[in-house]
Amino acid sequence: MRARFCRPPKVGDGIDGYYSRSCRHHHPLRRRPRRDLRPHTITSSSQRSLIPPPPSPTADQLDQVKQAIVALLDQPGYDDGSAGPVLVRLAWHSAGTYCAETDTGGSNGAGMRYEKEGGDPANAGLQHARAFLEPVKRRFPWITYADLWTLAGVVAIRAMGGPEIAWRGGRTDFADDTRVAPRGRLPDGARSDGDHLRAVFYRMGFTDREIVCLSGAHSLGRCHADRSGFQGKWVNNPTRFSNTYFRLLRLHDWKKTTLPSGVVQYVYVDHDDDDNTAEHEEHEEQEELMMLPSDMALLADARFRVWVDRYADDRELFFADFAAVFARLLELGIHRDPVSGAVLNDENVRAGYRSAPKKSDDVPTAAVKQDRRMKQGEARTSKL
Repeated sequence: MRARFCRPPKVGDGIDGYYSRSCRHHHPLRRRPRRDLRPHTITSSSQRSLIPPPPSPTADQLDQVKQAIVALLDQPGYDDGSAGPVLVRLAWHSAGTYCAETDTGGSNGAGMRYEKEGGDPANAGLQHARAFLEPVKRRFPWITYADLWTLAGVVAIRAMGGPEIAWRGGRTDFADDTRVAPRGRLPDGARSDGDHLRAVFYRMGFTDREIVCLSGAHSLGRCHADRSGFQGKWVNNPTRFSNTYFRLLRLHDWKKTTLPSGVVQYVYVDHDDDDNTAEHEEHEEQEELMMLPSDMALLADARFRVWVDRYADDRELFFADFAAVFARLLELGIHRDPVSGAVLNDENVRAGYRSAPKKSDDVPTAAVKQDRRMKQGEARTSKL
């Protein structure tokens, strides 16, 4: 069946589109999955409720985790010397599987610990981010992977000059892969049509404005041919959060090119980027910049283009919007008590933690070194 778009009534900046493969229901409120009230389900739920939730961390405990995350961002042997961008991507992808219609996916569960989600080609390379965070998890075993991954993205954005983003904890980790969201829900950078972006983001409940805003995270990091198939970075300083992505996207004449692998992307050699720092100006040659076909869709689609222009012209607007929409992204799939804020997701099963998937040979070495530095720092502190 051909996908169609159902749109609920607009209220302020509310959802301006709702994606569904079945448009029989036009009411703006999504349907909740019917609860199974059979006796064996009640018994199972009762057994789970006997396991008490962990106590909420104190502000001091969270600050210690944040400091540990900041300490590991400097990675001389990794992309552009920083783990920050890949941590942001980890947070993004851990939440971007949400489907509002079925209320599945989202940031709860840390499903990438299992091959079913971690092995999704769209998540290629994120084993590096998970490996970087393993020393933090060992040092602070009380924090769940789901909370650690999302918190790391927020901390990294701030450390790279981005806005302060609201974050709330309470997520838990799935005990197995039975509740992991199906593959294929993340954006495909090879698609140059706006309908694809709308299908993916409307499914999560985002607007056209928010689609463009979240795309601004492409000011961070780079693509790798051995992961996504694409190669290069979007901006000259990929470890600094800014609105440069939007300025370059609309400013330059991007040339379509086909890589030896057959992958199509757009390139430009940026010799006069006004966002260069003294550090970058020391280099005699500038690296070729690139854009994905999905980036070019933001220019071609008039409803997207208006927000590209707004964010290119107004850095403060972009930062404010990004802080709000990224905070919403990280809450997708999370249901909270309106008073206490406690997570109410009934699929949470506390059965201990599973180790993260096997890492590549080089990144765990960096993670082990980082772990050793942390322990040495603790030893020095204890002697004072």
